[in-house]
Amino acid sequence: MNKIKDIVIVGGGSSGWMTAAMLARLFKSTLNITLIESEDIGTVGVGEATIPPLQIFNNVLGISEADFINATQATFKLGIQFENWGKPDEAYMHAFGNIGKDIGFTQFHHYWLSTSPKEVNSFWDYSVNYQAAKHNKFQVLQQIPNSPLAGLTHAYHFDAALYAQFLRRFSEQLGVKRIEGKITAVELTPNGDIESVILGTGQTVKADFFIDCSGFAALLIEKALKVGFDSYQHWLPCDSAYAVPCEKTPAITPYTRSIAHDAGWQWRIPLQHRTGNGLVYCSRYISDDAAKQLLLSNLDGKPLAEPKKINFTTGRRIKQWHKNCVAIGLSSGFLEPLESTSLHLVQSAIIRLSKLFPHQGIAQANVDEFNRQSQLEFEQIRDFIILHYHLNQREDAQENGFWHQCRTMVLPESLQQKMALFRATGTVFRHQDELFTEAAWIQVMLGQGIRPRDFNPLAATIQPQALSEFLRNMRTIIDNTVTKLPTHDQYLAHLSTHKA
Repeated sequence: MNKIKDIVIVGGGSSGWMTAAMLARLFKSTLNITLIESEDIGTVGVGEATIPPLQIFNNVLGISEADFINATQATFKLGIQFENWGKPDEAYMHAFGNIGKDIGFTQFHHYWLSTSPKEVNSFWDYSVNYQAAKHNKFQVLQQIPNSPLAGLTHAYHFDAALYAQFLRRFSEQLGVKRIEGKITAVELTPNGDIESVILGTGQTVKADFFIDCSGFAALLIEKALKVGFDSYQHWLPCDSAYAVPCEKTPAITPYTRSIAHDAGWQWRIPLQHRTGNGLVYCSRYISDDAAKQLLLSNLDGKPLAEPKKINFTTGRRIKQWHKNCVAIGLSSGFLEPLESTSLHLVQSAIIRLSKLFPHQGIAQANVDEFNRQSQLEFEQIRDFIILHYHLNQREDAQENGFWHQCRTMVLPESLQQKMALFRATGTVFRHQDELFTEAAWIQVMLGQGIRPRDFNPLAATIQPQALSEFLRNMRTIIDNTVTKLPTHDQYLAHLSTHKA
């Protein structure tokens, strides 16, 4: 039990500087933090869309939203629109926040399911996030005035490289030391801990504890400590991506687009100064050249760079914490950015480490709990991503083709149970610490064609006339609220002239 005083973070980018910033903020008086990075090593740079919990991360750091938006060329994000994932030419949105209003012990969607077909409006008519997104409206709105309905729940699109630079300045002001250089060797102690890293300059850097933020290279956790990898490739067969920025469009939409193609899907992430684009695909079903051309032919504007190729294997390190090393970011594993979880996995690992930090020395119980939580989080997000692929109803899905494989694959038992329960009774149960809400699961399953055979009987306790009036009033409140909101562009312009 040796007291932890000196920490070395290997690798910069978003994951390295997010880790440095939070540890420096929380443990400024007790830790010496050094970050080693090389400007010659690029970052993957696909983490430009987030989910709402990043707000909490920035708030803990004390970073104002206006400062963050202006420093990172960020825009607001109300959800993700999925196009062609069910049937061709169909689209639905995973809108953030609640949909409708729960009554008593029963969730809103059960009341919606209980209505007769002639009265049924779209489920998304009851989402203020969806309605604002589709009308290109936005402002920070915690609650709809004079109503019991929650307001808008938002996340961000932003330039990950600018965020890393922003957090580097923040971290260095808190005393984090940065060393420029590449790691050429890792020295271990007789018991298998990491003792030091050696740079190309010959400099040796020792520490009590190491954090691997070296991306896919996984220099410490895999190359040095050889913890092993649990592949999800049989469930998530995509193994490649191209990423390219293009010129911005005149109106900046407050949502991400995810567009299914023959052998994968395309992302579109609108920023203030450009639009981020990429194509995630399975190389068994489309060549690299064809994938590159497919992406370039589906841009909204002129490309601003040559498309960047990314190779990956979906899955996770069998141990994210081993000995005196924790892997955070891509070094810990990779789940494709379909639901914008890449930076969230960074954030949650940092918070988990902070709660279990071994300041008096490493205890195996802490290591085991960290790894247990990490595995569970990866598997829960994995299941949610698999769900999108499996529920495709694409008529172009040829036998032995990509989408046919996704539709016919054997699912993880945990996902089978969730889908079976929803099909039978419209019920979704969320595990206590599970990232995605019931509303998220419901939207994907409804959006891609699952229609429950039944609903909670408690929903039948309201008289049909009263329920119709309740639904009608809710739609009116949401419509009136959205009408009064400024456009997304107007709100961004307001922020740029009112810097905090």
